[in-house]
Amino acid sequence: MGEVLEFLTGMIGARPVEIIAFFLGIANITLLVRRSIWNYPFGIAMVTLYAWIFYGAKLYSDALLQIFFFVVQAYGWAHWLTRRDEQGLVIVARITPRAAVASALAALAGTAALGGAMATWTDASFPFWDASVAVLSVIAQVMLARRLLENWLVWVAVDIVAIGLYWTKGLYPTAVLYLMFLVISAIGYVNWRRAYSRGEAVT
Repeated sequence: MGEVLEFLTGMIGARPVEIIAFFLGIANITLLVRRSIWNYPFGIAMVTLYAWIFYGAKLYSDALLQIFFFVVQAYGWAHWLTRRDEQGLVIVARITPRAAVASALAALAGTAALGGAMATWTDASFPFWDASVAVLSVIAQVMLARRLLENWLVWVAVDIVAIGLYWTKGLYPTAVLYLMFLVISAIGYVNWRRAYSRGEAVT
């Protein structure tokens, strides 16, 4: 029993705030994969805790990102309420080619601008690496709020970068969380694509 407890503590951490945020994150993304609107209460609670965690780790871009997430979570909650099928599940949409190109350009410009600002005016750790996670997460979260299938592909990119960043910073529970996010994001893409193919979608 002691070895099991030691393993679990090493995986999810010993800090109560990070442990709580970990499980809130798991609940949030699991409900997202299922297209359930009830993901939003868990998501709002999670980003509130992670704002505190990232600020303490001097990952200022990520800390600011949580404030943005809080606002977009509230918007997404309201938007999803009016875009559900007969079973109460959110209806999936697709991104347009023009919007996809615009999103890619915004990701490059945003990472350069935010990373440069953090490198110049703060003591941020890995400012450009951190900024890329923040900027891509903003784009993915907006796409998610708009019910776009491709949000999951952006989240996969976010998760890959975030795992390396958080592991390097010693935020091992959060790195493990994002590893789980990576797997679940891939599942989310498959599930949402199937829903779109079944005609549970709008243009």
